[in-house]
Amino acid sequence: MTLEEIKTVKPGNAPWVKRYNSRLVSADEAVKVIKSKDKLIIQPGCAAPFQLINAMVKRKDELTDVEIYHILVVGDIPYAKPGMERHFKHKAFFIGANSRTAVNDGRAEFIPIFLSEVTMLFKRGVIQADVALIHVSPPDEHGFCSYGIDVGNIKTPAEKAKCVIAQVNKNMPRALGNSFIHVNKIDFIVEVDEPLKELPQVDPDATPETLEVYDKIGQHVAEMIEDGSTLQMGIGAIPDAVLKYLHNKNDLGVHTEMFSDGLIKLVEEGVVTGEKKTLHLGKIIAGFVLGTKRAFDFIDNNPVFEFHPQEYVNDPFLISKNDKMVAINSAIEIDLTGQVCADSIGTKFFSGIGGQVDFVRGAAHSEGGKPIIALPSATKDLKYSKIVPTLKPGAGVVTSRGDVHYVVTEYGTAYLFGKSIQERVRALINISHPLFRDELTEFAKKTYYI
Repeated sequence: MTLEEIKTVKPGNAPWVKRYNSRLVSADEAVKVIKSKDKLIIQPGCAAPFQLINAMVKRKDELTDVEIYHILVVGDIPYAKPGMERHFKHKAFFIGANSRTAVNDGRAEFIPIFLSEVTMLFKRGVIQADVALIHVSPPDEHGFCSYGIDVGNIKTPAEKAKCVIAQVNKNMPRALGNSFIHVNKIDFIVEVDEPLKELPQVDPDATPETLEVYDKIGQHVAEMIEDGSTLQMGIGAIPDAVLKYLHNKNDLGVHTEMFSDGLIKLVEEGVVTGEKKTLHLGKIIAGFVLGTKRAFDFIDNNPVFEFHPQEYVNDPFLISKNDKMVAINSAIEIDLTGQVCADSIGTKFFSGIGGQVDFVRGAAHSEGGKPIIALPSATKDLKYSKIVPTLKPGAGVVTSRGDVHYVVTEYGTAYLFGKSIQERVRALINISHPLFRDELTEFAKKTYYI
């Protein structure tokens, strides 16, 4: 239903309409319920409810020590700016560019955690949210609003929150699956009409040489993907490069934490059909969407999609039920023994654990599955190798050497599972950048790795 239609329905015919209208308030009125020391969960990604966020920040002088939890939010986050730390403390499950400085300056905090377990914190009461700020579609004729482009990271926490404030936006698509909240469970409703935040898939710093590297990596990964495989991949240049080389594949499936624009063409062309999936036959399973309006429009009321909470989508045991599960993830650096750092640069936190380990382990236990770590062999300026003798001091090991199976660079593929240190070292040096192979070999000999 449109927001206009809701106001014309007789409450006797649809009792929820009366409740909806009785809970309509302005954003400023809604956020008055937030008190000092409250714990807030905010719907993240492109779905962040910025009218509610901005109204809350306007009240900063009335608030102290409000704790704000979420993963990556697209857009400016005013509560993480210098001077806000007395009023708001952001606790990030995943760090974006908009919170990285605050975390590394000590004005915000980072919680390292598998994405499959973020929502479990709220489900099990480890974190008890006082208020949930959500962003949903208008209700349907039965009074159900869809969480739209981010279901996975908010549905479970919102269900456990003491108070739910909803920003209802007619531009929010109606995502299907386990993706709804009824009007009866919303305490305050704020109607808005504004475009959703977008995250285009571009690398602003990419040079022709960089794009060529991504392209070669994409070719190597695509060669490993068989017909009938089920894919997990994220947003960015490497996943996009892989997708370019999948147009001749058949009956691919998708089970991924995040859906984005790059997959749309493969769905439209009939390359992604899900007809060989061994779990959720014919369905694209996802938790959230990061991308542009094209992706948002594509998922709107589209029955090929099922969105679920992240504790379901990212459950490694569930993921493993997909035969030929291919998980494609990246890294900041990887050492010669196979340890993968993906969340920090030395002691400086950069992003987060995210869903990498969930899908690496799920794909590893899938029949015919392939967990892949794909990364360029060196930094863009060729000053540093990304395959390193040892990780930087303080670097976080996201994926352990025991979990790693395939590592792909533009120079080829190294298979590490079940291999000795000597075998791993030789395989990784073979796919490292030629500029650094002598240095890596010298280190390996000194440490008796080879």
